[in-house]
Amino acid sequence: MKNLITPALLSAIITLSACADKRPNVIFETDLGQIEIEVYQDKAPISAADFLYYVDEGLYDNEGFYRVVNAENDPRGMGMSLIQGGRLDMQKVTSSIAHERTSETGLLNSAGSVSIARDEPGTGSAAYFFINIGDNNFLDYGGERNPDGEGYASFGRIVSGMDTVVKIQSQETAEASDDAVTRNQMLVQPVRIKRAYRK
Repeated sequence: MKNLITPALLSAIITLSACADKRPNVIFETDLGQIEIEVYQDKAPISAADFLYYVDEGLYDNEGFYRVVNAENDPRGMGMSLIQGGRLDMQKVTSSIAHERTSETGLLNSAGSVSIARDEPGTGSAAYFFINIGDNNFLDYGGERNPDGEGYASFGRIVSGMDTVVKIQSQETAEASDDAVTRNQMLVQPVRIKRAYRK
């Protein structure tokens, strides 16, 4: 039987494979269900690479989600809606990464997007990330959430498991916090990430 794979078809297959590798999917198995994230290495390579390092090295295994924000506990009254997780000790394993602005990547802090948490621009790390439940456009470049206006770097999107994300947001929070900004946002019992891996 004649081989039907022509040089042009082979080139197309290789190109498609390369593109697919630029957007791997990651699975979080949590106490409350599974979350699947598509990671945009092609659009936010720095943030994505740091996140995938934590996944591949098992640095999220037995860690979890520890903070939830909703309209009722947002101290700035902006209706922010998200969950934050990563390393429960909040310690970076890698160095801080360069800040990838949403104006440059085109990846916005819309519902279902996954972003890097930070203090000042350039201090972010995949040790702590957040999942947007609502459209938090004030977290994009030029947004009014932070005085620096630099926004938060988005690098991925939930492809399944938003029901799990909402369940996590609904867990009981503690009123006490060392930081007034996070008062009544820290979970009494963090939701564990039992295992994180590439699909």
